[in-house]
Amino acid sequence: MRKIIHIDCDCFYAAVEMRDDPSLRDVPIAVGGQSGRGVVTTCNYRARAFGVRSAMPGGEARRLCPDLVMVPLDMPRYREVSRQVMAVFRELTDLVEPLSLDEAFLDVSEVEAFQGSATLMARHIREQVKARVGITVSAGVAPNKFLAKIASDWNKPDGLFVITPEQVDDFVKALPVEKLSGVGPVTASKLNDRGLQTCGDLREAGEAELVRLFGKQGLRLWHMAHGRDDRPVVVTRVAKSVSVERTFSRDLPGKEACQQVMTALVDDLHRRLERKGSHKPLHKLFIKIRYSDFSTHTLERVREPGPGAMPVAGEFLPLLDELVTDEQRPVRLLGVGVRFREDSAPVTQLRLFE
Repeated sequence: MRKIIHIDCDCFYAAVEMRDDPSLRDVPIAVGGQSGRGVVTTCNYRARAFGVRSAMPGGEARRLCPDLVMVPLDMPRYREVSRQVMAVFRELTDLVEPLSLDEAFLDVSEVEAFQGSATLMARHIREQVKARVGITVSAGVAPNKFLAKIASDWNKPDGLFVITPEQVDDFVKALPVEKLSGVGPVTASKLNDRGLQTCGDLREAGEAELVRLFGKQGLRLWHMAHGRDDRPVVVTRVAKSVSVERTFSRDLPGKEACQQVMTALVDDLHRRLERKGSHKPLHKLFIKIRYSDFSTHTLERVREPGPGAMPVAGEFLPLLDELVTDEQRPVRLLGVGVRFREDSAPVTQLRLFE
């Protein structure tokens, strides 16, 4: 059984603007839509209370909300914030499928951190994004992508909703057809006209009837009405590094305690490398430490040629010795990782003159 998390940033562009300009936090704002024919890209929840929505012409948005503050798009800034958010996801798992700048699926089925609880993982991600990036995200946890995406929208904004495997049947049965992926106003109206209001109604209608009425889409409706979705999380990003880290429920008392957990941490790193099935040569080793006061430090070194394909705990100890100068300082988080050598990168220095 898969464990899928869908993360969706709350009114992403507007959230970044409010984060960076405190004067915007208590007023209705919309991003985009400044010219006569411009449309609203997104808006905050204060603006939505007036009926302002994405893709609405700016003029109409201003008529609905005369005090609306229009903010120009700043895509380079949004892309940078998106990179920071996605980096938080990838600290937990390499199986991340971004759908856009502000949302992604994560497959955490094999993640052992947080006792393997996808709910605890989603809670951790939300806390980390808020603390480190300064915006809120909503999360949905479910056995597949279809349900996880519905769940992330269930308690927006700044929410978390979980659908366990045992809850799937009852949850889906009562789900309005308007919530189904690909069911817009036109399809919803056709379904409603036939008395099909919920997924339970779709089940009673039967597969053959849905296919007769809607063709291939009818088959999709039939599967969604039963909560089925076998699509895997698709990773298109080439990993340049692999790492593992542990946040300890009780701070480690100092360097010696860090040394004692290093073997177990490197064993976790081995398992992650094996799951990825990567055969790229290792280029660097790195270590990360977060102390009890939340200050974070990292150190990396080029890996010396000669050792085997997998790093061993002893290779990280010199980095630990160099990074931890206060041997008694409590440690909240400890992480280790490797960076791969880029095959396309030159391995010898080019001469300046022929």
